Amino acid sequence: MSGSSPAARLQRLFEGHRLTPTQRRIAHCMVRRAADAPFLSSVELAELAGVSQPSVTRFAVALGFDGYPALRRHLREVAPAEAEQEETGETYNEYQQAVRAEIENLQHLSDMLADPAPVERAGRLLAASRPLPVLGLRAASSQARGFGYFAAKVHPDVRVLDEGGSMLADRIDSARRAGATALMCFALPRHPKESVDALAYARDQGLTVVTVADSAFAPVAKHSDLLLPAAIGSGLSFDTVCAPMLLGRVLLEAMCDGLPDAQARLEEFDVRAAARGLFVE
Repeated sequence: MSGSSPAARLQRLFEGHRLTPTQRRIAHCMVRRAADAPFLSSVELAELAGVSQPSVTRFAVALGFDGYPALRRHLREVAPAEAEQEETGETYNEYQQAVRAEIENLQHLSDMLADPAPVERAGRLLAASRPLPVLGLRAASSQARGFGYFAAKVHPDVRVLDEGGSMLADRIDSARRAGATALMCFALPRHPKESVDALAYARDQGLTVVTVADSAFAPVAKHSDLLLPAAIGSGLSFDTVCAPMLLGRVLLEAMCDGLPDAQARLEEFDVRAAARGLFVE
């Protein structure tokens, strides 16, 4: 996708906005029909996207416009300027656009890690907590489980909290009574209220909260002692989370640096796995 193409312009317009699944569907439709988008009525766009006309209006408001007419006027005003820009002839489909957006997110993460101090501090906090509760609900549950799976190979007591409900506070209490001093949290859109409430409760119980979130302004920020942002991609119907996943692996590395016996534990696991024929080479 050329940086000046209609699809690229729309993609940039949508980036940085937290859209509902219905709104992402509208955005996806507009990217696919980028050349026609400035000339579609709200009714036509609603029909193409398979949503209601009021949903199109709410979508425009979510992007910061007074309504859909203002959004369409904006698109018409910038279209002529785009036509005058030099075209490279390079085009990308919607799937490639999503990949390229994730590459940009990873570049931002790399830039952030130029200062390793926050990650190193987080690693020390996580390594010192015995046990280590790892929280991730709904969309973030896979991040929590993945982190917990690897962390358990080097940390003596990892407790993954990936289910909400009334027992979530009980499990936080249990970890705190057992000696936990920190809680690792993965928080991704759309942010469940239970996640926010769980972090507030964890801090009330004296736990230091380390959070990986999509933005420094995420709802969980005010309940986090150390928040590490990693942008997500919103170009597809469902968010893409390569940067948060990689940041989780970076935190695992930093945590290993704070665990003197981490390498010995990994070697012990390899020996046992080989004895059990656990993996196929």
